[in-house]
Amino acid sequence: QVQLVESGGGLVQPGGSLRLSCAASGFTFSSYRMSWYRQTPGKERELVASIGSSLGLTTYAASVKGRFTISRDNDKNMVDLQMNRLRPEDTAVYYCCAVNSWSKDGYWGQGTQVTVSS
Repeated sequence: QVQLVESGGGLVQPGGSLRLSCAASGFTFSSYRMSWYRQTPGKERELVASIGSSLGLTTYAASVKGRFTISRDNDKNMVDLQMNRLRPEDTAVYYCCAVNSWSKDGYWGQGTQVTVSS
């Protein structure tokens, strides 16, 4: 059974930090590109950050570049998203996504809520 389980979300004040984690199981983690997406009501789900399966090259949405950092640990089958200097517009449900680098099969986690508010 493929599982992606996000954790670490919560309520934080503007300027604060959160670290999201995604625990993967049921597939060959090291063969998958890992990404974080987020979705706010009324908006399309958007790509926040992504890290490649082999070289570990990272990409970020312009709105989070310089504030967020994605990382992975292939020994622990984990991908993290360190979020710093959070803004109210970062409020969203954050989803972990895995895409096979060859087959392009994809999996989604259930999401974790991040709320940035005073």
